[in-house]
Amino acid sequence: MGIVEKIQEIEREIGRTQKNKATEYHLGVLKAKLAKYRQELLEPSAKGGGSKGEGFDVMKSGDARVALIGFPSVGKSTFLSTVTTTESVAASYEFTTLTCIPGVIEYNGANIQLLDLPGIIEGASQGKGRGRQVIAVAKTADLILMMLDATKGDIQRGLLEKELEAVGIRLNKKRPNIYFKRKAGGGVKFTHTVPLTFCDEKMIQSILHEYKIFNADIIFRENSTVDELIDIIQGNRVYIPCLYVYNKIDQICIEEMDTLARSSPIMLLLAAN
Repeated sequence: MGIVEKIQEIEREIGRTQKNKATEYHLGVLKAKLAKYRQELLEPSAKGGGSKGEGFDVMKSGDARVALIGFPSVGKSTFLSTVTTTESVAASYEFTTLTCIPGVIEYNGANIQLLDLPGIIEGASQGKGRGRQVIAVAKTADLILMMLDATKGDIQRGLLEKELEAVGIRLNKKRPNIYFKRKAGGGVKFTHTVPLTFCDEKMIQSILHEYKIFNADIIFRENSTVDELIDIIQGNRVYIPCLYVYNKIDQICIEEMDTLARSSPIMLLLAAN
């Protein structure tokens, strides 16, 4: 059984397992296994010679980097060409952009690097399409600008958030306030400065054993979840602010537009054709 199949099997088991006191330890271990397999799935591209694919190795420049993320044909290239002097080919068919195309926005003396990335498809976190290359670049961004098709409602947003979450990109979240350090010996020393309601010492020990960690110091400084603990143990998560941009609002009715506008304070509506 390959890594992708193992990931899918664990996801199915998590989905069909009822969440209650009797299953919380089992679910915690499953989540730890899932995180490990997802990391293994991304590692080959990093270890196989370091190639990121033609057009993806873009040098970071300017005062900040913004990555344009979205499904194919949502208007990313049109947006880049409109707000920068860079021409990115735009067309009504999907997969127009095949490489990473950089542009620069000059605003109040600041230079902001804007990257037009190829459209993500469902399953990108498992290596489908150019998912690995797109994700590798997205992790280096200071801001993710998620382009969405307003006619698709929140379906695209949910799918993209799921893909980015699966590869360790945490949108609009701060790093959990958990101190974690491996040691050469002395066993596991666990303390917490606040009451914990999402996990206990037995749960933490189970997750550490799954990672074959038997000596470590852990201090919980906030009431964190099992998923947040796993993020800290993995050590490769990135926490990036995200701005949601709904394009093609000229194709929806006023009521739908009003609903979108009220749904989140971190979003914009536009019609880039």
